[in-house]
Amino acid sequence: MATPIITVENLSKRYVLRHQQAERYTALRDVLANKAKGLFKPRRAAASREEFLALDDVSFTVNAGDRVGIIGRNGAGKSTLLKILSRITEPTKGRITIDGRVASLLEVGTGFHQELTGRENIFLNGAILGMSRAEINAKFDEIVAFAEVERFLDTPVKRYSSGMHVRLAFAVAAHLEPEILIVDEVLAVGDAAFQRKCLGKMEEVSGEGRTVLFVSHNMEAVQNLCNQGLLLERGRLITSGSMANVIDRYIEGATERRKVMELPAPLDPNAPGCALSAWIESSGEVINEVPAGRGWRLNVQFLMERPLDRFVMGAGIVTAMGLPLRTVWSAPTHVGKGLHLATFDFGDIHFTTGLYNIVIGLSQDGNTFHQVHDAVPMHISEATDLQGHQRIVNTRSGLILNQSEVIITPTQATGR
Repeated sequence: MATPIITVENLSKRYVLRHQQAERYTALRDVLANKAKGLFKPRRAAASREEFLALDDVSFTVNAGDRVGIIGRNGAGKSTLLKILSRITEPTKGRITIDGRVASLLEVGTGFHQELTGRENIFLNGAILGMSRAEINAKFDEIVAFAEVERFLDTPVKRYSSGMHVRLAFAVAAHLEPEILIVDEVLAVGDAAFQRKCLGKMEEVSGEGRTVLFVSHNMEAVQNLCNQGLLLERGRLITSGSMANVIDRYIEGATERRKVMELPAPLDPNAPGCALSAWIESSGEVINEVPAGRGWRLNVQFLMERPLDRFVMGAGIVTAMGLPLRTVWSAPTHVGKGLHLATFDFGDIHFTTGLYNIVIGLSQDGNTFHQVHDAVPMHISEATDLQGHQRIVNTRSGLILNQSEVIITPTQATGR
C-alpha cells in the first residue's frame, strides 16, 4: 500500500499588489522623495490595491518514492508551491503535512551564505538538514566531485558564477540524503552536460525510494524522469495523475490560450529591462494557428528601464515536449530607455503540423536578464492548398528552410 509523504489540503497563497505609478518599476530616489513629501502632507490611500491569488485551493497527495513533475505555463503558481513546501514562505490558507527531511534547489544560491566558502556551505547545509558532521564528511568527497568545484572549494561562494552556484547547490541537495528532493527550473542555468548529470542523479535518488518533486518547462525531461504529474494554471490545480496524461492535458490546453500573451516579470527586480507581451502575426492578423508553409512573424514588446549597449533579443522555437528546434537573435545593438518592439520575421519557415512554443530571451554580452520559456504557443495546422507542403506535414521532423530577419524599433504601441 502506498504511503503518503506529502499531503496538501486546500492550499492558497494570496499576495497584495499595490500600484502607485504607471511605471513598471520605481527607482529608490522616487521612493525616498515620496516618503519625504508624506511628512508635509496628510496621508492618502494608495492609488490602487490588488489581491493576487498565486495558489487557489490546491489539494493533492504525494506518495513515498514518487517522482512528481509539476508543469504549467509561466505564472501558474509552480514556484510558489515549491517555496511553501520548502517552508520558505507561509501559505495564506490550507494545511501541509510532510513526513520527511526536505532538500530544495529553487534559486541560484538558495541556502548558501555568500560570505562563506564552498566547503563551509556544504557543512552548513548539512547541519540545516539535521546531519551530523560525520555524516557530512562521509559524503563530502562525492559532493565535491559531482559539483566539479575542487579548485574553488575554499573561495567564498559570492565569487562563484551562476553555473558554479547551481552545481554545488544541486550536489549538496542530492547527496545529503533527504527523504524529499525539490528541484525548480534553476537547473536550466547549467550547461547541457550538467543537466543530464542532474537528471541521472534524480533518477538514482528516486530509485533509492526517495521522493522527487521537479518543476521544468522541458516536457521531455519531465516525462522521462517522472511517473506522476500536477498541472497548474493560474494558481489552480487543473489535473493530476500519470505524467503522460498530465502532459497531454497541458498540450491540449495550450491551443486555447490567448493570442496576445502578457509575459511575467523577470525574477530580478533590478533587471535593466523586460519583455511585456508577445504575439504571432500572419498577413496582418494576430493568430496562434499558422497553416504549414505560410509566412509569419513574432512580435515582442519590451520595456527598457535604462539605455543599454550590446543588447540582444533572442527567440527560440521548441516542440511541445521542449525539444529545441531553432534559435534566432538580433545583432548586438544600443537600445534607449522606454518601449520597444522586436519583430522576428520567419518568412515561410516550414514545420510539420503540431504544437510548438516560443522561448524569448533578453540579454547583454551573453548574460540573459529576462527569459520566458513558454511565451507564446503556436499551432502549425495542415495546409493542403499550398503546393508541395502536403509532403512536409506528413513527416515527423521539422524542416527549416529560411533565415530570419530581426528588426527592433522604438515604439509606444501597446501590442494589442
